[in-house]
Amino acid sequence: MVEIMNSSCDNYSLKMSNITNEESVRQSVQEQEINLLELAKKLWNCRKLILIACAIGAIVGIVIGSGVPKEYTASVFIVPENSRRSSSSGISELSDMAGIDMKSSSTTERDAIFSLLYPDIIKSTPFLVRLFNVEVREQKDSTAITLSQYLKERQKSPWWSVVTSAPSRLMGWGMSLLSEKSQTEKVSREIDIFRLTREEAGMAGAIASRIGIDINKKSGNRRRTITLSVTMQDPLVATIVADTVLAHLKEYVTAYRTGKARKILKYNEELRKEAQAEYYAAQEKYTRYADANRGLAKLASRAELARLQNEMKLALSTYNRTELQVQAAQAKVEKVIPVLAVIQPAIVPLAPSKPRKMLILLECVLLTGAGSVGWVLFAKDFIRKIRQKRTDCKREKASR
Repeated sequence: MVEIMNSSCDNYSLKMSNITNEESVRQSVQEQEINLLELAKKLWNCRKLILIACAIGAIVGIVIGSGVPKEYTASVFIVPENSRRSSSSGISELSDMAGIDMKSSSTTERDAIFSLLYPDIIKSTPFLVRLFNVEVREQKDSTAITLSQYLKERQKSPWWSVVTSAPSRLMGWGMSLLSEKSQTEKVSREIDIFRLTREEAGMAGAIASRIGIDINKKSGNRRRTITLSVTMQDPLVATIVADTVLAHLKEYVTAYRTGKARKILKYNEELRKEAQAEYYAAQEKYTRYADANRGLAKLASRAELARLQNEMKLALSTYNRTELQVQAAQAKVEKVIPVLAVIQPAIVPLAPSKPRKMLILLECVLLTGAGSVGWVLFAKDFIRKIRQKRTDCKREKASR
C-alpha cells in the first residue's frame, strides 16, 4: 500500500514538473514574440530614416560606379597537349639506325615545368620585364606605344584617387628634387632584373595584377584546361597583351623543353661537319692519286690506291652515320616541342567587364540599410542609456 502511494506521488510530481516546463517554454516564446514585435515597431516608426539612408546609399553607389573607369577583359582558352607523344615509325627507324634510344629517354625524363607552374612563370620578374616594351595600340588611337608608357600615361583613375594619392605624389616630387640623377640617365638606363628600381618594380606589379591565369582540371579527364585573361581599360590593348603573353609563354616553355635536345642537335651537326670535311679530304686524295697513277701496274701503287679508297669509304660511312644522327636529333627536337592548343583565341571584347555598377549599387544600399537598422535597434538605445547615466551622475553630484 505504501509503495502504491509513493508511486502515485512520483507520477504526480512528474506531471507537475512537465506542466511547469511547458509554462516556462510558453512564457519564453511569448517574450520572444513581444521582443520581435517591439523591434518591428521600432523599425516601422523609423522607416523614413531607413529609406533616407538607403536613398543616400543608392546615390553613393551611383557616384562610385560612374567614377570607376571601364575595364575590358580579353581571354584565351588553351589546352596543353602532352609533350611525350608517341614517335612515328620513321622517327623510330632513324633513332635505331643512329643508335639513339628515344623511347627510353622519353619515359625516364621528367619535366620540371608543367601546366601548374604557368601562373608562377607569368608572374615571375623576367617574364614581366619582357612585357615592358611590348608595342600596343588603343582602339581610338592607332599610334603604337609601349605597354609601360600606356600604363603610365593613358590609364585613367577614379576621381577620388587625386585626393588619396596626393601624399605619395608630394613625397615622390620631393625625392625627385633631392635625387642627383638626371632625366637622361634614367631614360638611358638598361633594366637589370636583379636590381629593379621602385618605378620598375611598381610597373611589374601593375602588369602582374592585370594578368590572370586559371587552371581547371575537369573530372574524368586528365587534360587541364587553361584560361589566360588580361584586363585593361582599352579593349584592343587587352587583346594585344593577352596574345603577347600567350606567345611568350609558348616561347618560354618551348625553350625549356627543347633546350637539351637542341644541344644534342648542335653537337651532332658539329660532328657531321667534321666527318664531311674528312670525307671530302679523303675523296680528294683518292682522286688525285688515281689520276696521277693511271695506267701504272706497280703493286705498290695499287696497294696505295686501295688504301686511299678504303679510307674514303670509311669516311663516307662515318659521314652517313653522322647525317643519320643529325636527322634523329632534329626529329627529337620536333617531338619534344610542347603544343598549346588554342581553343578560343584572344578577341577584342565588346562589353566592359568592370565596374559592375548594379553590384556596387546593391552593396551600397545594403550597407547603408544595415547601418541604419543597427542604429535604430541597438546604437540609438545604447547612446541614450549612456547619456542618461551621465545626467544621473551630474544630478547626484549637484545634490551632494
